[in-house]
Amino acid sequence: MAFVSKQDKAELAPAIKAVLKKYKMKGSISVRNHSTLTVKITQGEIDFSDYFTHGDGYIQVNEYWIEKNYDGVQQAFLTELLVAMKGTKYYNNDDAMYDYFDRSHYTSINIGMWNKPYALAA
Repeated sequence: MAFVSKQDKAELAPAIKAVLKKYKMKGSISVRNHSTLTVKITQGEIDFSDYFTHGDGYIQVNEYWIEKNYDGVQQAFLTELLVAMKGTKYYNNDDAMYDYFDRSHYTSINIGMWNKPYALAA
């Protein structure tokens, strides 16, 4: 059963913050429902405007399709961020065929928020 504690978040935070700093991005790290580690990117120097599907400055990133849906620096940033969010203790023994889900924790990446769009820093 997926579970992420405040202690897990504290252990993963330095690596996540290092990725954010490397790409000059600002964001927050939180735990949702004791099972999902969430990173919300609020602003930065990477232009995601080509990926906003509704023009609202907000993206819920599908972590399974980063390589297919993103290019260049966007893809590199999101890939490194996801690796940092998983950390060294991450495991995934899911087997959807048997409706069996066993992983260390879920991950969620949001670019902007539904009520506050992503701000491109100049």
